[in-house]
Amino acid sequence: MNTVTNGASTVAEEFKLKIIEERKKNRIINTAPFIIFVILVIAVSVCVDGFFTYNNFISILYQIATPLVLSVGLTFVIILGSIDLSVEGVMGFVGSFIAMLVMNSKNSINLGLLGVAIALCVGSLVGTLTGVLHVKLKIPSFMVTFGMASVMTGFGVLTYMGRPASIRDPAFEYIAQGSLLGIPYLTWFSFVIFAAAFVIQEYTAFGRHIFAIGENEAVLRTTGINVDKTKILVFTWSAFCSSIAGLFGVLRLNRGEVTIGTGYLFTTITAVAVGGTALWGGKGGVLQSLVGVLIVVVIQSAMILQGINPYVQSAVQGILIIAAVSLTVVRGRKIIIK
Repeated sequence: MNTVTNGASTVAEEFKLKIIEERKKNRIINTAPFIIFVILVIAVSVCVDGFFTYNNFISILYQIATPLVLSVGLTFVIILGSIDLSVEGVMGFVGSFIAMLVMNSKNSINLGLLGVAIALCVGSLVGTLTGVLHVKLKIPSFMVTFGMASVMTGFGVLTYMGRPASIRDPAFEYIAQGSLLGIPYLTWFSFVIFAAAFVIQEYTAFGRHIFAIGENEAVLRTTGINVDKTKILVFTWSAFCSSIAGLFGVLRLNRGEVTIGTGYLFTTITAVAVGGTALWGGKGGVLQSLVGVLIVVVIQSAMILQGINPYVQSAVQGILIIAAVSLTVVRGRKIIIK
């Protein structure tokens, strides 16, 4: 019995060291998106009038809040080797639910901060349910999250039954429009979520397990680590981030409706891929996703300042994700050959 236990411990230790060493090697490669970002900012500043201004800088900081929160949630899921397509559905549902629980135009309920907390908890539990369905019923993450997106969109509409509720709580307007040191409150909140994700990723066993699952789930299972629990927690985290993004949407629009998340899924996946997180799992991180978000938002800002057609902007985003995935696939093949 001791021999078996010692053997499992040895395998676990060796695998842990391998993951740490692999991540150290990838840090050099992971600087590429940052270099691209710096070059991009310099090029856009020179070529686009009005880009390198204080007002545009604040505008960019305001724009990154929602995709940054979504990306730090989705990054963990993608590192697992999975995907979460329920982002927009959870956003819309939580946003609609929050609007009905605080001071609003449709009912007399006014739970204030408690209502927000309840909605965020319910949204997070959606992720828990998604994770359970994925790991216990062996449903591919693509299918279970795609279905969950539709379910939550339907529930979101049911919360207000027709016309969306407008929020009448002055605190929401204050938070949405307020700033600290010139930086919007929402951006500060997104930085807090990012910092929490970074600490989890870099300094906890849970963070190491996420990478290990994406690297080689079969080996990790032999070490006695609860892989299923880790996966469920990751999907819960992703749903929590989507719920926070739903709160951001309500704060910005001052009303709750299921469409507040429309378009964010594609933007978030693009940012994560452009940042260098491998879509097959095991490589990447939230810092890379932050850079990816900045790259995507800077490009969007430049195109808006140039008056480029929104449909062309969408096409450019599509090209970005194709290019990013192509590069990571080539990189992955090199690693596999080694």
